[in-house]
Amino acid sequence: MHASVKGMYDLLPGSAGGSVELRQRLERCSAEIFETFGYREIRTPLLEEKALFVKSIGDETDIVTKEMFAFRDRGGRDVALRPEGTAPIVRAYLEANLHKTAPFQKFYYIGPMFRAERPQAGRMRQFHQIGAEAIGSHDPAIDAEMILLMMTVLDASRLKGQTLRLNNLGCRSDKARLSKKLKELFSGKKALLCEDCRKRLETNPLRVIDCKKENCRSVVRGALASLEFLCPNCAGHFSVVRKYLDLAGVQYVIDPYIVRGLDYYTGTVFEVSHPDLGAQDALGAGGRYDNLVSDLGGPSLGAVGFALGVERMLIAAAKQGATAFAGKTPPPVFIATLGEEARKKGFELVNALRSVGVACEMDYEGKSLKAQMRKADDMCAPLVVIVGDDELKSGSAVIRDMKSKEQSSIKMDEVVDFMEERVKRKT
Repeated sequence: MHASVKGMYDLLPGSAGGSVELRQRLERCSAEIFETFGYREIRTPLLEEKALFVKSIGDETDIVTKEMFAFRDRGGRDVALRPEGTAPIVRAYLEANLHKTAPFQKFYYIGPMFRAERPQAGRMRQFHQIGAEAIGSHDPAIDAEMILLMMTVLDASRLKGQTLRLNNLGCRSDKARLSKKLKELFSGKKALLCEDCRKRLETNPLRVIDCKKENCRSVVRGALASLEFLCPNCAGHFSVVRKYLDLAGVQYVIDPYIVRGLDYYTGTVFEVSHPDLGAQDALGAGGRYDNLVSDLGGPSLGAVGFALGVERMLIAAAKQGATAFAGKTPPPVFIATLGEEARKKGFELVNALRSVGVACEMDYEGKSLKAQMRKADDMCAPLVVIVGDDELKSGSAVIRDMKSKEQSSIKMDEVVDFMEERVKRKT
C-alpha cells in the first residue's frame, strides 16, 4: 500500500476541519467577495521557469535557496513548482500584452503552491492560497482596497482575534539605505546572530529582520524604532494609505518589523496574524511590488497584492469553532426505491430534480429500503421520496419528512415541482 508524499495530503469529503466541502465553501465565499470588489479570476500553470522566481523573489531568499521544488525536465529546461502566486500572474499579464491593451487589471486566484519546508502545523509542502493582485496603479487607495479586501475575506470566515500589522519599506533607494544602516547596526553583533543571519547580513540585511529565531529577534528588537529612511514621496504615500484605512474603519498597528520574505516588495507591506496559530502565526500577507513588472521586462507600473493561507485559516477557524463559512451546500433530497422498475423511476426523478437545481441523491449499492432510510438520515436529507411497486401502480410517490417523520402521498408527475418549491422556500 502506498502513502502520500511527505508534506502533501489528501482532501476527503466529509472529514473533519480539512474536508473538501469546507474548502469549497471558503473558496465560493471568497470568489463572491473578490467579484464584488471587481476582481476577476486568473489561473496560471503550476510549473514555471525557475528563472522567473529567482529573478522576482530574490536569489538570496530562503524560498529560492532552500524551499523551492526546482528540477531539470526531460527537455533540459530548469523549471520549478510555483512557490507563490504573484510572479506567475505578472508573467501572464506581460505575456498576454495586457500592459499595452488594458494596463490596469484586478485579478484573484485560488490554488496550490509548493515549498520544500519541514512539515508542521500550518506549513505543508503543498499548501493552498487565496489571493488578489492589482496591477497598473500607484494610487494609495488601491493599497487600502487590497487590505480591506483581505480583511473582508477573513471576516467572512467568522474568525476573531486576528491582528493587522502595517509597515512601509519605501522605494528601491529607501530599501538600499535601510540595508546599509542595518549592516552598520548589526556588524558588531554578528556573534549573537544565527549562521543564516550572519550570511544575510552580507547579502541581504533586510532578511535579518524577518528571522524567526529568538536570539536574532532579540538583537533586532528595538533597532528599527529610531531609523529614518523613507523618502518624502514614500512617507506621503503611506500616510494617505493609513487615512483611507481609517475612513474604512480598518483596525491596524504599525510594525517596523514587517518586511516580508520576498525581495520584490516595496512601499506598503502588511501581515495579518492570529494567536491560535502558534509560532507560525501569519494568516496572510501582502504589499506593493512597484518594480516587479519592469524587472520582468515590462514598463514601470505600480502593483499591489496579498495572499491568505487556506490551511492556516482553517486551523484558526477550527480552534474557534468558526467553520461555518457563508454559502453552505444544502443537504440533498433522497430518492429511496424498492424494485427494479421503481429504481428506473427513481433515477429519472433524481435527474429531473437536479436539472432544476435541487440537490438530490439515491442509492447505488442495492441497499434495502430500511438501509436507504438510514443513509438518507446520515446525509441529513430533509425529505425522502419513496418509490416502490405500489407507488408505480398508483402513480403516486410517498414523501417522508425526516424531521417530523410525517408521510404524505403526491402524484408522481408533481414531485419535481413540489420539491423545487419546498427547497426554494427553505433557502
